[in-house]
Amino acid sequence: MNSRQNQLLAFERLLDIMDDLREKCPWDKKQTMQTLRHLTIEETYELGDAILDNDLNEVKKELGDLLLHIVFYAKIGSETKDFDMADVCNEICEKLIHRHPHIYSDVVVKDEEEVKQNWEKLKLKEGKKSVLEGVPKSLPALVKASRIQDKVKGVGFDWEESHQVWDKVQEELEELQVEVEAGDQDKIEAEFGDVLFSMINYARFLNVNPEDALERTNKKFIKRFQYLESKAGELGKPLMDMTLAEMDVFWEEAKKL
Repeated sequence: MNSRQNQLLAFERLLDIMDDLREKCPWDKKQTMQTLRHLTIEETYELGDAILDNDLNEVKKELGDLLLHIVFYAKIGSETKDFDMADVCNEICEKLIHRHPHIYSDVVVKDEEEVKQNWEKLKLKEGKKSVLEGVPKSLPALVKASRIQDKVKGVGFDWEESHQVWDKVQEELEELQVEVEAGDQDKIEAEFGDVLFSMINYARFLNVNPEDALERTNKKFIKRFQYLESKAGELGKPLMDMTLAEMDVFWEEAKKL
């Protein structure tokens, strides 16, 4: 591994390259925070994919891409004289020191859960009116639901036992079935949302990340379906011309791989 001095030199090199690109590259000169936003989101998802695939070499590459974006935003901020990279680093350093009084002060905590509770309490003392203010509005709904539940848990709003959460899941499923039978589409959607929210809550009690779990299933389905497609190709038969029974044979084969 690199020494701290080499790490700092590498970061300085990146800052110097960013200066060059911003001054000399036609594409980089045109970029704004608004034009970079969707690219940053894309890079974040690519990092998430690499982590789920446990591809550490790819994780390294994607971290670099994401770090470039952070440096890019800081460079733009410096050009408008609002903030620069030092301000960004100092801001997060001060936040971490303030929110870890059990490390940088004399506060004593007994476990990880108490650390999380103190974190949320400190955020409220900093002027936030709600513990939910820290949940980005543009988060995907599944991730947002998970973060909402984590946040309210931090101030004690939570179920005591996992069986209570499962009972709630069952209750929501029954309510959904009632609305399905009634045929009111708006109420079906509302109850379906309640089912998903309660399932995400139950996942938390099982120590399962629902986003990771669903993506794992997505990848599994894709792999099996692509196996089915390849087998159909070997037969020279389009999938749309195959019966479900024929496709199911290859699907079962894929499950055994």
